[in-house]
Amino acid sequence: MAYNKLHFQGENYDYKYLPLPPLNCDMGNRREYEIAFVGLKPGLHEYHFEVDDKFFQEYKQPDFSGCSAKIKLTLERNTSFLILKFEVGGNVDVICDRCGNNLRMELWDEFDMVVKLVENPDEMNETEEDPDIYYISRTESHLRVGDWIYEFISLSIPMQRSCKEDEIGGPQCNIEVLDMLKKMEDVNSGNNPLSQGLEKFRKNID
Repeated sequence: MAYNKLHFQGENYDYKYLPLPPLNCDMGNRREYEIAFVGLKPGLHEYHFEVDDKFFQEYKQPDFSGCSAKIKLTLERNTSFLILKFEVGGNVDVICDRCGNNLRMELWDEFDMVVKLVENPDEMNETEEDPDIYYISRTESHLRVGDWIYEFISLSIPMQRSCKEDEIGGPQCNIEVLDMLKKMEDVNSGNNPLSQGLEKFRKNID
């Protein structure tokens, strides 16, 4: 199934939206990230989204680039609330914390949200302390998920942005920076003659 199509299936209901506009189109209305839930039958419905760098143009500049992400959204429709499960996968380019080169990192994470339909959503959202619960008006017919997709992709990037230990020194690394770091580690650990001489001098003084 093409990821640029919204798709859901219910037990007694099968429907596909028309293909979404390509991501290089004008995304001012961001309708491709709106789900018309008012007509959904109770039960599970599945949606798929594909995201690249153009998706982030309406947000603040992210600290990554080269995004190629696929999001699977499972929506459980109930009378007064919706349960959402976002599964994020893909890749992004980040700056390596160790050597400063570009590093391709894998995205993978899952996020859950509960959306409740209430009479006073603004008031409820202001007082709700659980970040995984969100309120919308009972009169709403569409659910806007673009902001959540932005947030969840950002949260899917590992906190430690560096390659694995067994990959250090590979073609993706800045060898000059790694050599400098190694020399600094040697100085700090006392593995060079100057450092060792200073250490002996300190001991003689003591």
